[in-house]
Amino acid sequence: MIHDFLTWLAATPWSVQLLESQYVWPFLESTHVLTLALFAGTAAINDLRLLGVGFTAIPAGEVTLRLLRLTRIAFIVMVVTGLLLFYSNPVHYWHNIFFRIKLVLLTIAGLNIWLFHGRIHQRVAEWSNDMRPPRAARVAGLVSLAAWALIIVSGRLIAYNWFDCDKPPQPHWVIRIAGCPEGTP
Repeated sequence: MIHDFLTWLAATPWSVQLLESQYVWPFLESTHVLTLALFAGTAAINDLRLLGVGFTAIPAGEVTLRLLRLTRIAFIVMVVTGLLLFYSNPVHYWHNIFFRIKLVLLTIAGLNIWLFHGRIHQRVAEWSNDMRPPRAARVAGLVSLAAWALIIVSGRLIAYNWFDCDKPPQPHWVIRIAGCPEGTP
């Protein structure tokens, strides 16, 4: 069912034009990568402060406050360009193992952000000046660093088609994880 919908989506005129565009697609991909770098950089600064290994002279709450707006803007542009890149070739991306890994990691990163801002950061005034934040903040920083590093790696690996459905013969586990349509050799 998902495959059929994505096949239909890939055949829409805008999807085809976007994928075949000589200038728009490379612009979107470049913008996606650049805003990912900006987002990951500002998030890493915040995470290093949460771990208590960097920027310890600045209160943790101040680091977050100073970077949050720029981080959010980069995140929004990164998500919009990522969705457009997906829209340009949805079947290929959906059946790519590394894309699926990236989606799982994005879910983990999103839950970590929700937990941090929804709970842990609510009490930042109590520990903002501590060189070493509480354990929950350190764990959130570590999960964030690891998740975003792995998201970047898996995103980069999407370009390699080692496990594509249309590249037979694939082992059964690849066909299953990639969600290849039935009858894929």
